[in-house]
Amino acid sequence: MNNSLQELISVLIQFESMANLVDEAGCLIQSALKSANKVLTAGNGGSASDALHLSEELMGKFERQRLGLPCICLSADPALLTCIGNDFGFNQIFARQVEALGCEGDVLVVFSTSGNSENIVLAIETARRKSMKIIALLGKDGGKARGRSDVEIIVPSFSTARVQEVHTLILHTWLSSIDSVGH
Repeated sequence: MNNSLQELISVLIQFESMANLVDEAGCLIQSALKSANKVLTAGNGGSASDALHLSEELMGKFERQRLGLPCICLSADPALLTCIGNDFGFNQIFARQVEALGCEGDVLVVFSTSGNSENIVLAIETARRKSMKIIALLGKDGGKARGRSDVEIIVPSFSTARVQEVHTLILHTWLSSIDSVGH
């Protein structure tokens, strides 16, 4: 436990200088929601859980009662994921959904600890073609997804666990801010 805690503290100290990016991304989300647009989220594995976490807190509630907010987790429907994966390939599981559901002014939030998932990169490219705003929560060196989003937050760690812990902090920060303005 002590090594993990010390490692996380070190990452958070390095990450502190990125607070402005967290705020900038949060403003993109709030602006879209105020304009009656929606948020789409995506990730693989543990990052799919982060994407689902953000989505369920927006649609349900975080810390206070408020109206539900439009958010769709593209990682959440196993029948749809296997349908698209079978018919178009696993790399298309998110891009196909962005193509079908995304609109200009919507926000795509992707979570990837490596930034190297081809299905994430293709979703970003599809969102760009649809004039959506894109937020990428990444780790390590940002991988192939680096440099493709309106706001990218690259957690300065090569530890998947530390990256995911900071991603959770980021999404909780956004949710707290959204709760405070009472959408």
